[in-house]
Amino acid sequence: MQQNSAEKKIIFADNQEAISILGRNDENFQIIAENFTSRLTSRGDEVIITGDADELEKIGNVFTQLLFLHREGNPITTHDVRYCIKMIKGGQGESLQQMVAETILVTARGRHIKPKTLGQKVYFESIRANPITFGIGPAGTGKTYLAVAMAVFSLKNREVERIILTRPAVEAGEKLGFLPGDLQEKVNPYLRPLYDALYDILGVDTFQKYMNKNIIEVAPLAYMRGRTLDDSFIILDEAQNTTPEQMKMFLTRMGFGSKMVVNGDITQIDLPRGSGSGLKHAQQVLAGVRGIGMVEMTESDVVRHEMVARIIRAYERFGQEK
Repeated sequence: MQQNSAEKKIIFADNQEAISILGRNDENFQIIAENFTSRLTSRGDEVIITGDADELEKIGNVFTQLLFLHREGNPITTHDVRYCIKMIKGGQGESLQQMVAETILVTARGRHIKPKTLGQKVYFESIRANPITFGIGPAGTGKTYLAVAMAVFSLKNREVERIILTRPAVEAGEKLGFLPGDLQEKVNPYLRPLYDALYDILGVDTFQKYMNKNIIEVAPLAYMRGRTLDDSFIILDEAQNTTPEQMKMFLTRMGFGSKMVVNGDITQIDLPRGSGSGLKHAQQVLAGVRGIGMVEMTESDVVRHEMVARIIRAYERFGQEK
C-alpha cells in the first residue's frame, strides 16, 4: 500500500438500504467512484474503500450524509449524490443535514417537501422572513414549486386567507386572439406550471374545492390592475417578461397581511426587442430595500435531470464567448 493508504468499510442495515444508497445498477455508486481517486468496491451490504486517509474521510462523509437523507425518508437521486459530493469537497458537509432538517409541507400523496440545495434553503428562509422575496435563477431550480408550497403552508396555518398566482402572458403575443374561449381560457396554457404545482401539493379534489370557493385564484397579470390584495399570498411567475411599469403595478397591489414572491429567469426574456425587463429593473431599483429579499440561484441549484444543468452551463459558456 502507498504511504498514508488506509481502508474503510461502509456497512448498510440491509440490502434495501444498500440499493437506496448505491442506486439501481449501482448508478450512485459509480458517481461517487468517478469523483474520487480511492478504490471503491461494492460487496452486498457493504462498501470497501481503499486509498488516501484524508480522502477516505471525505468519502465516508458522503455515505454518512446519504444515509442520513435516506433514514429521514428522502429518496436518494443522482442529483443528491452529486450535490452531496460537491458540498463535502467544498467543506460544507454539515450544511446538508441542516438543509433537510425542516419539512415545509407534506403533499397530498405524503411526499415531504424540503429544500434540496443551499440556494433553495436561502430562498425558503427569505420567503419566511420577508414580506417580498425575489427568486431569480435558471429553469429547474424549484422557484415556482417551493413558492407554491410556502403559499399552501401559509394558507393551512391561517397566516393568509387566499393564494393568488399570476404570470404575464407575453409568450402568447397576438396568438391569443386565435385561441377559443374567454381571456381566462386563452391564458390557461401559460398558467399550466402553477396549476401543476397546486395539483401535486394539494391533490386535484382539494385544489378544485379551493378554486370554487375563490380561496385560490390563478389569473393573468392584467387582472391585477386596480386591486388591493389583503391577507393574501401572491406569486408572480415568469417575472422576467414583465415591463418595469407592470412590475411596479404588481408590487403596489400588496395589502395588509400579505406576502409576495416574484420569480423569474433573466436569461429567458421573451419581451419584444427594445423592451426592458421589469425583473432586471427591480433588481436595481429595490436592492437594499428593507423587507425585500433578493435570492439568486445558479445551475448548482437545478434539481431536474442532470442534463438540464449541463444545458444551462453550455448556454452560459456560449453567451460568454460571444
